[in-house]
Amino acid sequence: MTLVDTHAHLQDRRLADDLDAVLTRARGAGVTRVLAIGTTAADSAEVVAIANLYEHVFAAVGIQPNHVAEAAEGDFACVAALADDPRVKAIGETGLDRYWDRAPFDLQRDYFGRHLTLARTLNLPVVIHCRECERDIVDQLESFGPPIAGVLHSFTGTVDQAAKFLQLGLHISIAGMVTFPSKNSDALREAARSIPADRLLVETDSPYLSPQPFRGKTNEPARVALTAAYLAELRGEPLGRLAEATTANALRLFDLT
Repeated sequence: MTLVDTHAHLQDRRLADDLDAVLTRARGAGVTRVLAIGTTAADSAEVVAIANLYEHVFAAVGIQPNHVAEAAEGDFACVAALADDPRVKAIGETGLDRYWDRAPFDLQRDYFGRHLTLARTLNLPVVIHCRECERDIVDQLESFGPPIAGVLHSFTGTVDQAAKFLQLGLHISIAGMVTFPSKNSDALREAARSIPADRLLVETDSPYLSPQPFRGKTNEPARVALTAAYLAELRGEPLGRLAEATTANALRLFDLT
């Protein structure tokens, strides 16, 4: 069995300070590739450096919506320059967020549009953050033009919302929240059952969102195996089949050779 963790913040000090051990544990759990995600210009540079140190790590570069208000002039140009590195396989994390009040929403929209344009120019997929603004994401993607390749990461929505993102051509990635026993996760579990096998991805969003039984502890790429096992049982399919499908999807979407 092999898996791909399609979203990990390896530059976070909780992981970066012991990265050799973190990635060794990941390989021991069957995680053959990790996509390291940038959220600012500075840590985008860090994930590119990490990807150039480890054969099985690749990078995505971008400015996450909660950080766009603090971005300095020239930061997005730095992201665009980093995207030329052959280890960069996606643009993001980008998107929109109405949960946190850390950046004006119009500014978030502006940066989301910049990322979409960069991704289309470079023929790279986008990694999309969405928190309490599913309709806004759909509207901006529809107004952007023809569908763009990418993933709605750490999906937390409903069956209907998942269907809309799928109609737009996106993949949908499931993180550890699906394992949480609260009723708040019931709609997510229903949505996770509905995602076609050829559009499903798995991720940790480490060091965040550690799955059961490690909820509240620092997450790491190895634990994507726990989320995958839970998803397979939830969907009523063998773990090996789900692992094979999600790995194939990740390799194809992000060109992880």
